Amino acid sequence: MKGGEAAVKYDMEGIYREHFHVVYLYALGLSGDSGVTEDVVQETFLKAWKHIDSFRGECDIKTWLCRIARNEYYSYCKKNRLVCGIRETDSIPEADSGIRFEQMPEDEEAADRIREILHGMPEPYKEVFSLRVFGELPFEKIGRLFGKSANWACVTYHRAKAMIRKEMEEFI
Repeated sequence: MKGGEAAVKYDMEGIYREHFHVVYLYALGLSGDSGVTEDVVQETFLKAWKHIDSFRGECDIKTWLCRIARNEYYSYCKKNRLVCGIRETDSIPEADSGIRFEQMPEDEEAADRIREILHGMPEPYKEVFSLRVFGELPFEKIGRLFGKSANWACVTYHRAKAMIRKEMEEFI
């Protein structure tokens, strides 16, 4: 089946309307730049439309779209000779210590510090954190993306949060 035929089967317009926001936030979390994000999201949905027949339904379509967005972002970086890093500034979950990260981006200095922390965080912590926060994916789906268990995804996410919390406690 070609992309146009698959689009009828999968209602690409409906998929776009339902998942655009999540894919946009995920790509924005990766790039930290709205212009780059717009390009990545456009290419993501174009590629999804062209290759919808390769979607086997083994994961949620949102997971599949975020995976395409990640690959498109890395391709964008490579093509433009950029160093890729995940830069997330909003919707950072509240840490156990009581520090409310999601409010800090209003403070420009704190938001910059959060960006620095996330940019310097090693893989897979950056990506797992981004998939959980921006992609709003459950641990089970994140684990599947990496070929690991839901427990692995949960532990990795909480370790990433602990890294952020530790760095932010030193900052504050």
